[in-house]
Amino acid sequence: MSKSPEEKSKTPETFLNLEIRNPPNNSAGFSAIKSSISHATKYLKNTDALKLSLKINQKGGFDCPGCAWPDPDDDRSSLGEYCENGIKAISEEAQNKTIGRQFFAKHSVDELSTWSDFQIGKSGRLAEPMFLEEGATHYQPISWEDAFEKVGKHLNALDNPDEAVFYTSGRTTNEAAFLYQLFVREYGTSNLPDCSNMCHEASGSALSETLGIGKGSVTLDDLYKAEVVMVVGQNPGTNHPRMLSALEKCKKNGGKIIAVNPLPEVGLIKFTNPQNPIKLLTGGTQIADVFVPITINGDVAFFKALLLKLLEKEEETSSVFDKEFIEKFTHGYETFISDLKTFNFDDCLKASGISKQIFEEVFHLILNNNKIIVCWAMGLTQHQNAVDNIREIVNLLLLKGSIGKEGAGTCPVRGHSNVQGDRTVGIWESAPQAFLDKIEEKYGFKPLNKHGYSVIEAIKAMYEKKARVFFGLGGNFISAVPDTDYSAKALANCNLTVHVSTKLNRSHLVTGNEALILPCLGRTEKDYQKTGLQIQSVENSMGIVSSTKGILEPCSEALLSEVAVVCGVANATLKNKSKVNWLQYRDDYNLVRNDISEVVAGFENYNKRLQKPSGFYLPNGARSREFSTNTGKAQFSINKLPNWKLTDDELIMMTIRSHDQFNTTIYGLNDRYRGVFNERRIIFMNREDMKARKLVEKQVVNLKSEYKGVIREAHNFKVVPYDIPKNCCATYFPETNVLVPLDSFAHTAKTPASKSVVITVEAVKN
Repeated sequence: MSKSPEEKSKTPETFLNLEIRNPPNNSAGFSAIKSSISHATKYLKNTDALKLSLKINQKGGFDCPGCAWPDPDDDRSSLGEYCENGIKAISEEAQNKTIGRQFFAKHSVDELSTWSDFQIGKSGRLAEPMFLEEGATHYQPISWEDAFEKVGKHLNALDNPDEAVFYTSGRTTNEAAFLYQLFVREYGTSNLPDCSNMCHEASGSALSETLGIGKGSVTLDDLYKAEVVMVVGQNPGTNHPRMLSALEKCKKNGGKIIAVNPLPEVGLIKFTNPQNPIKLLTGGTQIADVFVPITINGDVAFFKALLLKLLEKEEETSSVFDKEFIEKFTHGYETFISDLKTFNFDDCLKASGISKQIFEEVFHLILNNNKIIVCWAMGLTQHQNAVDNIREIVNLLLLKGSIGKEGAGTCPVRGHSNVQGDRTVGIWESAPQAFLDKIEEKYGFKPLNKHGYSVIEAIKAMYEKKARVFFGLGGNFISAVPDTDYSAKALANCNLTVHVSTKLNRSHLVTGNEALILPCLGRTEKDYQKTGLQIQSVENSMGIVSSTKGILEPCSEALLSEVAVVCGVANATLKNKSKVNWLQYRDDYNLVRNDISEVVAGFENYNKRLQKPSGFYLPNGARSREFSTNTGKAQFSINKLPNWKLTDDELIMMTIRSHDQFNTTIYGLNDRYRGVFNERRIIFMNREDMKARKLVEKQVVNLKSEYKGVIREAHNFKVVPYDIPKNCCATYFPETNVLVPLDSFAHTAKTPASKSVVITVEAVKN
C-alpha cells in the first residue's frame, strides 16, 4: 500500500550520532576554508571547482545561486568573491553525477520518501524530464514535447484559470520570471505565489506603507560609512557570510555593531576574514560591540523602550531628534508621539527580556549617533506582528533622520539570490494596476486585476480542491511551507503537480494524481539557444541588477533553461490564441529584456545598461528622500506590543537553519557554529527550562503545538542545552514546519509565523 502524502512529506524520525561541542568563538577563518575545500572536492570535478571559483560573483561571471548579498561595485577579491556557503551552493548545483531513468526505475517514490533530505539532495543532478502517471509507483522518462502538451492539456481542462497555482522560487532569473508571470496573466489568473510570501513579504508591506518602496534604502558603501549598524533577527555568519566582510570594514572605519538576536551567533561575535592572510595568522575582528539576547518576538517592546528613552532625552535637551528632517519629510509625528507616551518603559523593557545594563549600552550608541543602519532578516518577518516589527524600526530611523543620507537607512537582507528581482519584474499575486496597464499596452490583452493566491491562500485552495494544478518554477515547496501535514494533503488533491528543478527534492515525492519533474540548467551552466550563448540577469538585496552567465557545459543534453521551459509550456497551453510569440523569446533573451525595459519602471535601455560589468542600480525613492506613500512623505506608524501569555509548561519556538543549510537545501549534517554535529532532529533549550522539565542533554522528546484547538505534533528530537532566553527554544526547519499553523501569519503580509510557535515538550518514555 502506497504511503500517504503526510508520510512522504516528512523527514525520517530516526537518529544518527549526535555530538555536542562547545560552540566556537570565531567564525570563518581556516575552518571555513577547510569546509569549502571539503565540499568542492567531494561533489565537484576538480577542473570544474577551479573554473567556478574564479568566476563566481565576478564581473562577467555568474551570480552565486545562494544568497542575495550584493557584490562590491568596484574591485572584487582576487582570492575569490565568495564565501563558504557559496562554495556549498555551487557544489550542490554543479554536482558531479546525474540521475535519470535508471535511477527512477530503481527507486520508487515511496522508497525515496524514506530518505533524509540530505540523501535526496545529494542523489545527483536531474538529467531528463520524468513523469509519474496516476497510480504508478515509479517516475518514467517523458519527452519535452509530451511534457509540455500534458501541462497544456491539464491547464486547458480546468473550469477556470484560477484553478491553477503558479509558484516561483527566488533563484529564477529576471528573464524567466518576467516571461512566467506574462504567461500566467495571459492564461487568465493572478495566482502567482512566491517565496517572498514566506520570508520578506512583511518587509515589503511595512516599507511600502512607511517609505513608499518595499526594498531597503542602503548600499554597501553606506554600510562602510555607518556610525552604528544594528543587525536584528539575522545570522549572517551562516545565511549571508559575505556580509561579515562589510561589517568588518564598518568597524575599521570606526562604526559600532549591535547584534539583536535570541541566540548568540558566532559570526557576530568574531570574524576571521579567510581572504585576508594577515587576519588568518593574527586572529579575527570582533564584530558586535553589544550583544542583545532578546526574547523571541520581544522586538517591538525593545524598540519602544528605546523610543521612550530617546523621547525623554529629546524633551530634556531638544537635540536628539532630527526635527528638520521630521518637519520636511515625515507625516504623523504628533500622533505617533501621543501614542508612544501611552506605553510604560519598564513594561517594555521587561517584555523585551533585556537587562537594564545592556539596554543602556545600546541606548547611548543610538543617542549619540545619527548615521544608523538597521539590518534584519526572517527573525523579524515571520511573526504575527512582523509588519509592526519593521514599522517600529522605521519609526526609530525617522526620529534620527537616518533615512536617505550617507551611512544610514533600512537594510532588509534578502535570502535567495533573485527573490527581490522576481518581484520587481512581476512575480506578484497583487501587482499594482500601473504594471498591469503596461502589460495590456505592450501585449494587447487585459490582465486580471483581482488579487490572486498568496502561498497560504494557495495551499488552502488546493486543500479545498478549488485549485487543481500546481506548477512550481524552482524551489522545494512542501519543505518550505508551514503546516506540513495539511500542505501535503493539499498537493495530493491536485490533478497535476509540476516542478522545474535542478535537483531532486521532497516536493517531487508529494504529488497530485499525476506529476512532472522538468529538469533545468543551473546558474553555473552555459545556456545555448538558436542565437548563441545567452546571458541572464538578477537583482540583489540592494537593488543592483547585474548579468549572470554560466561557464560549465550542461551536465545533460536533455536539460532546458527556465526560459525555454516557460516558453514551451506557454506555447503548448495558449497555442494560436496567444498574442505573444513565445518561441522567439526562447531563442533570444535580448528580446525579453527589450520588453522588460518597456514594461517595468527603472529598466530603460536594459540590454545596454546590463553591459556595465558591475551592473546598474534601480531607482530608489527612499535613498533620495522621495517617498511614494499616500501622503508623499515618510510615515510614522502606530504599533502594539504582542501579548504573549504562556502557561508554565509552554515555550515559544522559532525555526532556524543549521550552518550546513541554505533555505530548504541541506548541504550536510553539521551546525559547526553552534557545536552540533551529525544530527538535525534537535531542540535548543535554555538550561533552566530543561531543569524545570527534568530533561537532560540528548534526551529524546516529542514536540506539540496547539493553535485554535488544533494539535500538531513532531516526534523524536534530542535536547541540546544552549544560551537562549528562558521560555524560548529553537529547532531546524523543515523538520518542525509541521508544528507551524497555516493560519498563524503576519497581518497584512501573511508571512507564516514560523519564528513564534507556542509548543510543549514531552520526554519520550523508554
